[in-house]
Amino acid sequence: QLQLVESGGGLVQSGGSLRLSCAASGFTLNYYAIGWFRQAPGKEREGVSCISSSSGITNYADSVKGRFTISRDSAKITVYLQMNSLKPEDTAVYYCAAAWGFRNMCVMSRDSYNHWGQGTQVTVSS
Repeated sequence: QLQLVESGGGLVQSGGSLRLSCAASGFTLNYYAIGWFRQAPGKEREGVSCISSSSGITNYADSVKGRFTISRDSAKITVYLQMNSLKPEDTAVYYCAAAWGFRNMCVMSRDSYNHWGQGTQVTVSS
């Protein structure tokens, strides 16, 4: 069964950093684009970043460009989201998701992803 597990969330002060991990269980991510999404209380789940399955193409939401970096490990088992210069408005539950294909592109549309992790809480204090 295809499972994704997020980790690395926590409480950090404004300006701090966290690195989130998205680990695949029971499969490799070779053929999957991976997206990171977040959902703050009372708000819709929004796309943060994504990476294509094979070419390493990435996309970022405007709100995180220059602060967040998405990457894969060489074994393509784990995808990371390095978050720097965190702001209180980055506080949310962060989810990773997998979408089959998307070799040379990725999208941050929730409807494109059909495998989701359970989420990890990120809280940024001011």
